[in-house]
Parts: sequence; C-alpha cells; structure tokens
Amino acid sequence: MLIGEVARRSGVSARMLRHYESLGLVRPSGRTGSGYREYSGEDIQRIFHVESLRAMGLSLREIGRALDDPGFTPSALVDDLIRRTRERIAVETELLTRLRRVHATDPAGWEDVLQVVTLLGALGSKSADARQRAALASVDEVPVEALVEAALGESDPNVAGALRWALARSGDGGPALLAEGLGSPVAAVRERAVRSLAEMPGGEATALLRNALASPDDTVRGYAALALGTRGEADAVPVLVDLVVAGTNDTDAADALSLLAGDDAAADRIAAELVDRLARDTTGASARGRLAQALAGVPGAGSSRALQELLRDEDRAVALTAAYLLQLRDVG
Repeated sequence: MLIGEVARRSGVSARMLRHYESLGLVRPSGRTGSGYREYSGEDIQRIFHVESLRAMGLSLREIGRALDDPGFTPSALVDDLIRRTRERIAVETELLTRLRRVHATDPAGWEDVLQVVTLLGALGSKSADARQRAALASVDEVPVEALVEAALGESDPNVAGALRWALARSGDGGPALLAEGLGSPVAAVRERAVRSLAEMPGGEATALLRNALASPDDTVRGYAALALGTRGEADAVPVLVDLVVAGTNDTDAADALSLLAGDDAAADRIAAELVDRLARDTTGASARGRLAQALAGVPGAGSSRALQELLRDEDRAVALTAAYLLQLRDVG
C-alpha cells in the first residue's frame, strides 16, 4: 500500500508518516519499482500502535523505546501515565482555582490582579511570617474561599489567629465554607473550622455552632459551646458543664455559665444542672471540686442552696470550697 492510501485509511498525514520514518518509528517494508514507499500489513499495524500510544500521552521518543524494547511491560507504562496525568490535573486544577479567585475579586486593572496573585502566593508561603502578613492584609483583597482554605490548613497558631481575624471581617460566604470543614475526617481541620466559626459574627455562624453542639467530636462541641455561651445561647449549658467536669477549658466554661445566668430563672436552671452533675456517682473528686467552684459564678437562691448542701459533703475539699464561697457571698 502506497503512502497516500495509508494516509487516507489511517488518518495519519503523509507528512507525519515521513516524520515517523525519519525517527525510525515506522519504516515502510518495501519500495515499488518506481521507488515509492510501500507499506505492508505489519507496517500499518505499527502505525496504529504508534497512534494509540500518542493518544495516551507518550512522546514519540517514548513510543520508540516502548515498541523496540523486548522487555516492555504495558502495565508499568500505564501506571506511569496515570501518575503523570494526575500530576498534570493537579497543576491545572490549582491554576484554575487561582484564576477563579482572582476573577472573583473583580480587578479593575493589572495592579489589582498582581496584588491578589501576590497575596494568594503569600498565603501558601513556607514562611509563617509571610503567611501571617498576607492574612492580615487579605480582608478586602482575597476571596473568602481562599481565606477559608488557608485557615483550615494552617498549623501555626499565630498565623491561624490572623486568618480567623481576617475571616471574621470577610463578609458573607465564610460560615458555609467553614461548615464543610466541620465534617472533615481530619480532627485538626474540624477544630480549625469550629474555632474560625466561633470568631465569626452573625446568625449564620451562630446556627452552625448550635448544630455543632451535637457533633461526635468533643473538641468541636466544646469550642461551639464556649462561643455560644458568650452569645447568650442557653443550649450550650449542658456542654459547658461537660467541660467543667472534664477539666477542659473549665475556667472559660465556668465564666460562660456565669454569663448565661443573667436572670433568676436561667441562674436556677444552671445551678440545677451543676447540682445534678455533683450528685452523680461517676463524678470524680477533682471534677466535683470544679463543679462547686462553678457554682460561685451563678447568682441566685438555687446556687446558694446548693452550696449549703455541699457544706455536708463527704469530700472535705468540696465542703471547704462551699464554705469559702458562701462566706464570700455573705461578705458581698
């Protein structure tokens, strides 16, 4: 079969066939009496092999080595192609994400574009100082999506604090994106998400924090309760009492309970919750001491009665704590 006919049937141009020949990929097996190239059935089959490998992403040089190597293993080639394709997709995806974020800022000119690109690059810097400076400068310059991504992945406490500060001032969109972080399989990401939500104002963040009170993650529940306590959300009381019992952020939890005890009814409910925990047999001595101390910040008759009862507690340390707290109340 002559080169023109091969080109028509294979879809490979005559020029490309000559290029293949110059590289040694496909050499026509014969020549006609007039000197024209003549391709055999095996030659045509090799052309299709070349085209198939090209379609998979191999270079012509790699194709030549693959076809001429007697030890060639297709599975190793496919594995390598999969790896390279994934790397290429990751690079392209990162570029697309960055372009979308630049576009989201609606830049008015090239200076704006360069500013956003610079800040986005700095947020991903290996230098914690550079990341912190970028976070503090990013409130009005970088899309909230980029700030959330940076906050959920940040391990340095100073940078993380700067990112939470920026998110709290970033406007709409942040809470919904952070909510996805609450469901992460990675505990550190869940903690970063709830701590960021805790510093965000507004009803959307508050609603998400309420939902987080039911999280199976103790850390998420704890940070959500502390934040809700400062917002006057009574639903946080049981989890705050859990924190006192566990000795985890117990001082902050007691302060939040004190804030929630703003009227007689609320104070009596909180005192009743603390007394209930004190009465449980599973409560250890140190936890009972923390619960008694938490009663000090709860005003009203309910907590006073509870402290009076604790004067007769079998645990002398708890009884002494109750006596001291009652003495302070009498002095006040």
